[in-house]
Amino acid sequence: MNALQFRFETGAATHEGCVRTLNEDRYLAQPESGVWLVADGMGGHWGGDYAAMSIVEHVGSVGRAASAPDLQARFEDRIARANGAIQEQSARNDGVTIGATVAALLVHEAHFACLWAGDSRVYLMRDGRLAQVSRDHTEVQELLDSGAITAEQAETWPRRNVITRAVGVHDHVRLDQVVGELRDRDVFLLCSDGLTGHLEDAEIRDTLAGRGPQAACDRLVEMTLERGATDNVTIVVVRCAGKTLVNGVWNAARVGG
Repeated sequence: MNALQFRFETGAATHEGCVRTLNEDRYLAQPESGVWLVADGMGGHWGGDYAAMSIVEHVGSVGRAASAPDLQARFEDRIARANGAIQEQSARNDGVTIGATVAALLVHEAHFACLWAGDSRVYLMRDGRLAQVSRDHTEVQELLDSGAITAEQAETWPRRNVITRAVGVHDHVRLDQVVGELRDRDVFLLCSDGLTGHLEDAEIRDTLAGRGPQAACDRLVEMTLERGATDNVTIVVVRCAGKTLVNGVWNAARVGG
């Protein structure tokens, strides 16, 4: 029976942008554990960077999991620990609300899971088509889903950046998830809203096409800066390459696009 195994090429880039002096975004790229994530801090100069870093530091300890469910359980445990640490930091600062969004990709063998809270996003490019895997946890997205406003109104809605979920804000973290099976040449992009606030999905797709992960990250940040980069911007790109084991020899797979 033939086996399918994947290797991963990762690119990452982060920048404080053109307006802010502090970068409150953080990212983690840990392919040996099958974990990649972006965290976008909220709460000002003393709070947001702590929250995002707490997520990265806690999740960075997941180690090597025995299975996909084990990896997800480890990830959720670390997010819960980070949530507690952030709330303790808030208590030390008179209860001011601080927190961070998180968007993560977990991979074990050929299985992937995307988990998120907030408006940092996960995209998947497959067969040349880019799709947003995550769904923003924002007030404006809830209004769109309910039909209370139109897509055109959402573009200029005054509270369009108000998020409804984050790590550190409540006693328990609510994560949404999408799971699936990897295909050869899948490309995942994780980003903070500093990217999607300036670039359309079609521009992201065109930039990913024909570029390696690091070159794509660098170009996307460059484009964001060219448009004023009003927020911190962080991007992680993961390209999956499959190999099949046939008669004891690993060969490049051609599964999917």
